[in-house]
Amino acid sequence: MFTRTGVAVAVSAVVLVAAGAVANYPELVMVGLAGVVALLVAATWMLWRPQITAVREIRPQRVTEGSPASAVLTLTNTGPRRSPPLVVTETIADRSTSVPLRSLAAGTSYETTYPLPTTRRGRYLISGLTIGHSDPLRLLHIGRKTGSESVLYVHPRVYDIAPVPIGGPRDAEGSTSARSPLGGMAFHSLRDYSPGDDWRLIDWKSTARTGTLVVRHNVVPDEPRHLIVLDTRAHDGFEDTVRVAASLCVAASRSGFPIDLRVTRSATESAHTEIQALDVLASIESSAGDRGLSTLPEIIHDALATNEGCALAVVTGQASLDDLDLLSAVRPHFLTASLIQIGHSPSPAPPGVIAVDATSSERFAATWNQLVPQ
Repeated sequence: MFTRTGVAVAVSAVVLVAAGAVANYPELVMVGLAGVVALLVAATWMLWRPQITAVREIRPQRVTEGSPASAVLTLTNTGPRRSPPLVVTETIADRSTSVPLRSLAAGTSYETTYPLPTTRRGRYLISGLTIGHSDPLRLLHIGRKTGSESVLYVHPRVYDIAPVPIGGPRDAEGSTSARSPLGGMAFHSLRDYSPGDDWRLIDWKSTARTGTLVVRHNVVPDEPRHLIVLDTRAHDGFEDTVRVAASLCVAASRSGFPIDLRVTRSATESAHTEIQALDVLASIESSAGDRGLSTLPEIIHDALATNEGCALAVVTGQASLDDLDLLSAVRPHFLTASLIQIGHSPSPAPPGVIAVDATSSERFAATWNQLVPQ
C-alpha cells in the first residue's frame, strides 16, 4: 500500500516523465525515472516480511471510570533475521492508536505498555492488532492483522453508601436453603461427618441411632434479596442514575445480601452478582423510546417468582404520576421500597416508600447516608 509520500512520488514521477517527453527535456525525464526507481527499490524491500508474533494483555480488564488501565504488548521476532522498525495499530472506541516499535534482533522480544481511555464508562471492544512495516524511504507500507479482539469494561463510579434497608435487624438464624453458604449459626440439616469438621457440631443422638458420625450442617441464613430497578429512559441525569444503581448493587453485595439488578429496557434481563451488575451498567444506554417504569409490573412478576423476602429500590430521573401509582401498587410485595429520583423536579413519593431526591449521584450518596445509617 502506498503511503502519502509514496503517492506523491508516484504522481510526480508520472508527471515529470510525461512533461519531459513532451517538452523534449531529458532532465525532467531523468528525475521522473529516479522516482520510479525509488518505488521499485521500495517494492523489492517490502518483499521481506518480518516474522513477528504479538500478545496483548489488558490490565486490568475491569476498571472504574477515571481509573488507569493499560495494554501490555509483547512482540517476539521468530524469524532468522533482524526485523525492521514496526508500527502496531489497534482501534478502541472508534479511535485508532499506533504504537511505534524498534527493530528486533532474531529470537528477541520487546514489551511496551500504553494507556487505554477510561474517562467514560462503557464496554470497549478493542480490535485485533495490525502489525505494519515500511521501507526506509516510507514510500510503501504493509500491515497484517494478528491476534483476537479484547474487551475493556469501564464500570460506573461507585459511592460508599449503606445498603437498602430491609425493615428490621438481620436474622442470624433465619430461613435457609441448599444454596446457603457454610459457616453461619443457622441449622439447615444433618449430614455425615467429613474429615476436618468441627467435633463440636457432632449430633450425638443421631450418631448413636445410626452408628455413624453425624454432624449439624450449619449455614448462613438466606438474606433478603435486594431488587434494584434502573429506569433507562433518556433524561439529563442518566449517567448519575447509573452510578446510583451501581452504588446500591455494590453496597448490597458487599454487605452479604443477594442482589437482582433489572433495567426497564428488558423486564427479564437480570444480573445477580456484583461483577455481572457492574458489567451490565458499564454498557447500558438510555433510549427515548424506553417504556420506563411502566415495565415495573412485569419486572416484579418475574423477580418475585420465589417466596423469599425482598427489598425494592427504584432509580429514575423524574417519576410520573402513573409511575407513582405503579410503585404504590407493588409496595405491599416488599419488605421496604425506596424511590431515588435524580433531577431538579422530583415527584412526591407514595406513602410507605423511602424517598431520596438529589441533583447528582454525589449528592444522593451524602443524603442517603444521612437517611440510612451504615
